Order: sequence, then C-alpha cells, then structure tokens
Amino acid sequence: MPPMEADEARRWFDSYLADFIALGRGDLDDVRRILDHYGVPMLISTDAGTTVLTDAEQVHAVARQQVDGMRAAGYDRSEELTGETTVLNRTCAVHRARFARLRADGTEISQLEATYVITDGAGGRRVSAIIVHSER
Repeated sequence: MPPMEADEARRWFDSYLADFIALGRGDLDDVRRILDHYGVPMLISTDAGTTVLTDAEQVHAVARQQVDGMRAAGYDRSEELTGETTVLNRTCAVHRARFARLRADGTEISQLEATYVITDGAGGRRVSAIIVHSER
C-alpha cells in the first residue's frame, strides 16, 4: 500500500464531503452509501460523550439520524470555512475543519468544527473517528 499523502487524503475527504452533502440535501437517499466512507468500528466524540460504534448497523443508524436532522433543518450544503489535512504516518491522516451548514437561501443553520481521523486499511480509506470540538 502506498503511503498516505496529504493531497490525496484531502481529495478523498472532499469526495466523502460531497456524498455527505448530497445525502443531507436529499439528492441521494441511500444513507448506507456513507458506509463507503466510514470505518467500523468508528469513534464519535462530542461534548455530550464519546461513543464507539462497533458494527455497520450502529454506524448506519447514527448517519441516518444525522441526515434526518439535516433534512428537517432545510439543509442545502456545507461550506468549509477553514481546513487542514495532516499526515500522521503511512496509514493515517487527520483533517481538521470548520464548516458552516447552510440552507438553500444561504442562511446559516449552524457551524461545526471537527477533526476527522482518516485511516487506510484493507477496505481503503475510511473516517475512523470524528471528534467534534467544543464551542468557544
């Protein structure tokens, strides 16, 4: 397996983000598609707590809940306000970014800052952890 490179990891992340946006907006309806991007197990950490999702059904359920909430809020797209990809070793990178979630008319739903741990394994690249940063 070739070593992880920042530019390639960033392109992969952009592909993931495009699918995530399409799901949130409703252009894609099969939330299972996100499993092409999410690792199992997967760690999710927020101020409310940290959870390890240990199987594909748990990952799918969390993704479905998030997509349903985005659609209910009138979500249209996410704009990356800041972002940086850092390679940690041959098989792991992190992408830290701040996003604005927007409606079609451009009004802001929310902002979110998170770090995504991207790993390279037998199944290819996957987001293995999402760490949502505390609001400042």
